[in-house]
Amino acid sequence: MVQARFGKEAPSLHTSPMAAVDTPTVNLPTLDRLGVSAVPKDVDAKKVASLWFDSLVKNIEDKNIDGILSLFHPDAWFRDMLALTWAFRTFQGASKIRKFLEDTRSAYTLSAFKFTDATFESPYPDLAWILGRFTFETEIGACSGIFRLIPTADGHWTGFTFYTNLEELKEFPEKIGSLRNHLPNHGKWLAQREREKEFVDGDPTVLIVGGGQSGLDVAARLKHLDVPTLVVEKNERIGDQWRHRYQALCLHDPVWYDHMPYLPFPPSWPVYTPAQKLAGWLEYYAEALELNVWTKSTVVKAVQDGNNEWDVTVERGDGSTRVLHVKHLVFAIGLGGNNPYFPNIPGKEEYQGQVLHSTQHGSAKDHLGKKVLIVGSATSAHDVAADYVEHGVGMYFILITCVDYSVSADVTMYQRDKTYIMTTKEGMPRMIGQVWWEGKWPVDVADRVDASLPTFVTEEISKRITLDIAEADKQLLEGLKKVGFRTYLGDRGCGFLAMAKRRGGGYYLDVGASQMVADGKIKLKNDSAIKRYTKTGLEFEDGSTVDADVILFATGFDSPMITAEKILGKGVTDRLKPMWSVDAEGEIRTAWRDSGVPNFWFMMGNLMLCRFHSKHLALQIKAIEEGILKGSGPENRYLA
Repeated sequence: MVQARFGKEAPSLHTSPMAAVDTPTVNLPTLDRLGVSAVPKDVDAKKVASLWFDSLVKNIEDKNIDGILSLFHPDAWFRDMLALTWAFRTFQGASKIRKFLEDTRSAYTLSAFKFTDATFESPYPDLAWILGRFTFETEIGACSGIFRLIPTADGHWTGFTFYTNLEELKEFPEKIGSLRNHLPNHGKWLAQREREKEFVDGDPTVLIVGGGQSGLDVAARLKHLDVPTLVVEKNERIGDQWRHRYQALCLHDPVWYDHMPYLPFPPSWPVYTPAQKLAGWLEYYAEALELNVWTKSTVVKAVQDGNNEWDVTVERGDGSTRVLHVKHLVFAIGLGGNNPYFPNIPGKEEYQGQVLHSTQHGSAKDHLGKKVLIVGSATSAHDVAADYVEHGVGMYFILITCVDYSVSADVTMYQRDKTYIMTTKEGMPRMIGQVWWEGKWPVDVADRVDASLPTFVTEEISKRITLDIAEADKQLLEGLKKVGFRTYLGDRGCGFLAMAKRRGGGYYLDVGASQMVADGKIKLKNDSAIKRYTKTGLEFEDGSTVDADVILFATGFDSPMITAEKILGKGVTDRLKPMWSVDAEGEIRTAWRDSGVPNFWFMMGNLMLCRFHSKHLALQIKAIEEGILKGSGPENRYLA
């Protein structure tokens, strides 16, 4: 494989490459491995799960660790999100689970266990389990849990996965439902909102940098926990980061996966959301939930004092400057910090054409009749290339002869490295259709069912799903292979979701552009590394050239640490933990939890991750503010 001289990926996100994380060997609990010939389809899932759960609760109440472990397979998994560890932790195997239970036995008193439901699931003929759901309480929190039971050779059922999640702080519930404001407001609401939004009477407790979905989600969570919060957004309007991207941009995740907290999309919402439509929704969301947002404003500096609180300098659109003293600072600036990545290619000053990043692309109509070279072969590259093919056609009328000429853009895609391709038609139902889909779990339940399966187990199942998708997409993939487009099944064959978690890119969820590549409507260049710019385009290491009037880099984004360092200074960013990918336990690193710098947080991810984990981040901040959690530093977390 030929790799581009300037590297096949944008710089890592303040971290080592994803391959640096060793992935443990995971054995799925197949019937053959368990010594089970078959599982009766009419198994009474609720009865089996209820009896197992009753035994578990008795052993928990007796603090009988041996008894607890006797109810689990030796290779079982235990995952916790804040309920028992104030962290995101995953323990695999009896010895690690035992140590966790021993270390936390005296720290928590668990009570109010309630079994709620169970279902039998068989995702593949050789995989079967009972999925059970329950609730319980700690001294400070209301929690939920999910377990999976797998069959044994002697006809019984034993625990395979066990998940616990903090849902709310008992003394500080969200002000929703029956706890909403019941008082009428006659003629005062508008003035009150303006005063609240401007923080006339005092500074916010939390300042969030960035008003995209991640910033708005956590702002909404904090508002309903009664934590004064300000969102600072540099754009003129909420949603502009979607509104002003290329016109062809459309979400490739389905609507059931993308709902936002408290205010789901209407039932008539399209399955795949156009970017401009999402922009309008974000603006409406902020207004409807009465979130405090300063648009046309920029955070230029943040200094942490001896109490780990922050003095934040904000320059506003009207030219004024305000220094706010806040206790918590949240960066919701996206996985790349809105820093477009341009590879360093020699000779740029010689090139006489136009150089753009995909973030600067508006419409193919801007380049009618031009030769366009797109550097990159993942989502943005395909979206933009398809835009040129589908919409880059204009009509020039010569009035004297009344002859018209159809002029379309000539587009070539330069593929730097192999790309994972799956069609949304075949891929999405197989990947998420059993969890987030029409008629499936309610979205809050779906989020927890998904989280209840540890990352490394999910990836092992994803290998099977990825092969199924590839078989369904076989004709398309073979067409791409014929024209030389390099595809693969993702890192370790785990497909799209693992790539998103570990790398944040390198894939395209096809909605039509791949067929254009296979049909030759989008030309392909991938046989040599880029050497330098020329006067008319690019030269490659093998001496070949491609002429282009426009070179558009669909090369993703650089690190959010670039933005962080500009605002916080290098002394602070050097203390931050590695960002994104997964740690040795399979948990996404640093986002939504302890960042390494007290009272500084990263909020990021797609719409689903932001919806789910915004609550985790907000609960940690609320717990710190109420004295339940001493601080956001690692000394306050379970670290065994």
